[in-house]
Amino acid sequence: MENFEQDLSQTPDLKYASTAQVVKSGILGFFVGLAVIVPGVSGSAVAIIFKLYEKLLYAIGNLFRRFKLCLLFLLPILVGAILGFVLGFFGVQQLLGVLPFATVALFAGLMLGAYPAVINEVKGQKPTSWRIALFILGVVVPLGLSAVSIYASNGTNSLENLQWYHYILFLVLGYGMALTQLIPGLSATALLMMVGYFSPIMDSVSLTYWQSNPMVFLVYVCLAIGFLLGLFTLSKGISLLLSRFRAPTFYCICGLSLGSLITMFYNPEILVTYSNMGFSDTMDFVDFFLGLALFAAGVAGAYFLVRIEMRKDKASVQ
Repeated sequence: MENFEQDLSQTPDLKYASTAQVVKSGILGFFVGLAVIVPGVSGSAVAIIFKLYEKLLYAIGNLFRRFKLCLLFLLPILVGAILGFVLGFFGVQQLLGVLPFATVALFAGLMLGAYPAVINEVKGQKPTSWRIALFILGVVVPLGLSAVSIYASNGTNSLENLQWYHYILFLVLGYGMALTQLIPGLSATALLMMVGYFSPIMDSVSLTYWQSNPMVFLVYVCLAIGFLLGLFTLSKGISLLLSRFRAPTFYCICGLSLGSLITMFYNPEILVTYSNMGFSDTMDFVDFFLGLALFAAGVAGAYFLVRIEMRKDKASVQ
């Protein structure tokens, strides 16, 4: 028990030593923002790749206890998240409308190329039957959520004429979205699709809709409150798991990350793309073959960057 308390007392170094570290945190935030828009993209998986995952959990969970230190660490991530969400909403969403397969393939290639950085977290840890089971469970969970969103969804729900209990549901959804941002492999997009609120929420962001249905702002507020509550409570819980059961937790995280990668090609949005891709239009050929090229480029580019990062870590240890 004393060792456990001692582990919890250890504070990660949250101070930025260089501009490059600030930029890296901003890029992490960018992917966190994109994760709300692009199915399968996991901001927390990127945090592991950049070796910022445990720092991020600590900073969120201890924001009020060590406000200045944690806020300064989180600030570049927050700015990046806002930019990622805005670009994702106005840019990536447009690309998904024109070249859906190619856009998803690029992000999937980036995630696959960076996956060795996630696997590196369990390097040297014996693959026991319990840990392998956790890895398999990790793969199955995002695939299961995606399958539910495809086959058991209630379809698209409306944000109009809501009852009081709907707002409680949005609080719970916000809490669930926080969970998806903290655990690699889970997707906020898939969660919202599963309950039929992804498209309604995305479509509600317009002046015309706000004027006709101002009560939608209460939906946003409920989602935000649930999300913030989830961030602060869940981050501490995951930090506890990592401090006490680091190897088993990361085995599960490796599975979740791999499952998330697979769901990028297996979710409601991309299945619509497959059904519409009859190759009767030139754009279908462009989308498909450009997607293959971008996937390969994403894998190569991300893997190259991961190798550089691994060499730096090895050199610093020596």
